[in-house]
Amino acid sequence: MLAIERHAAALSPASAAALSILFILIYIVPFYLSPTTRPSLTLNRDAPSVIQARIRSVGASCILSSSITVYAITTLGGASLHDTLHLLGWWPINVTDIARCMLLVAVLFAGPLFEAGVVEAQWRDWATLYGLRDTLASWQGYRNIVVAPLSEEIIWRSFMIPPHLLAHIPAKTVRTTSPAPPPSLHPTPRRIATRSPFVAQIVFATPLYFGLAHFHHLYEFRITHPSTPWAPAILRSLFQFTYTSLFGFFASFLYLRTGSVWACVLTHAFCNYLGIPRVWGRVGQEVGEAVGEGGLGREGEGEGPAQEVREAMRVGDGRLGVEWTVAYYTVLVAGAVGFYYLLWPLTESRNALVVF
Repeated sequence: MLAIERHAAALSPASAAALSILFILIYIVPFYLSPTTRPSLTLNRDAPSVIQARIRSVGASCILSSSITVYAITTLGGASLHDTLHLLGWWPINVTDIARCMLLVAVLFAGPLFEAGVVEAQWRDWATLYGLRDTLASWQGYRNIVVAPLSEEIIWRSFMIPPHLLAHIPAKTVRTTSPAPPPSLHPTPRRIATRSPFVAQIVFATPLYFGLAHFHHLYEFRITHPSTPWAPAILRSLFQFTYTSLFGFFASFLYLRTGSVWACVLTHAFCNYLGIPRVWGRVGQEVGEAVGEGGLGREGEGEGPAQEVREAMRVGDGRLGVEWTVAYYTVLVAGAVGFYYLLWPLTESRNALVVF
């Protein structure tokens, strides 16, 4: 058995909250300290030069935040190197757990996958990875599919959740190992043996930092769209806060259940690629600008085989037949139901950070 010893006053819930706020500031404030990263009337956040400068800034922020987090976990939390890597979600890496999480999010996004893959015939591009390569070829796509998921999940999951975990564990808590498995199996990693309600607090509270951190886009939007009234700009940010917080709940749940930040990174990238699911309107029609980092999977579809398939499915008024819309919403609902029933089975892992 392993005992994690710490001073209760050294890492309290207030300390964990303060660290979370500090990480947000370290991540976001540098964006506005330099003209190369700060948006203006002539330079928005999607400009390649701004993206490149922000990627460098985010890299430095992650290095600084990692140093603070490791110090808090090892020195104040009393964790060993092995347990620190586990709490950070960096090790061990279980490919099966990651694949199961990806399957779960694919079930949830069954509707968007049906619309993009079948209705819009993008499955050809997926089979050859053309769509993904085309997306990653742009700086905006590289940011949204690689840099944003990686940096945000490391900051908001790897660096924010472990301090909150340790803050809610009594001093000198004993972490036990599972019964010894057969010699042919890998030993089961140690887990924090508790069913305390603090788990719900972590799942539903820490993602709010993630949602709040995106409110700085309101300032950026006002700078680059000064003619847009305040009301729609605020509604846009509130919608983004809601969507990012909902994803944060899911990602935090995955993190605690699997002990893997890599599962969170890949599901985040998957969601960004597909964008926000359609919940209104007919398929084959635009539903407005996607809010957040996603929506890139629907770009570049004006020509080629996919366009020919869509044209062949159009009816007299130029729209796709209503049966495609009915099929989409049927698949969307079926995916939501499947997600509900598969959530716990597909996230079961021997690497879980907590038992709940």
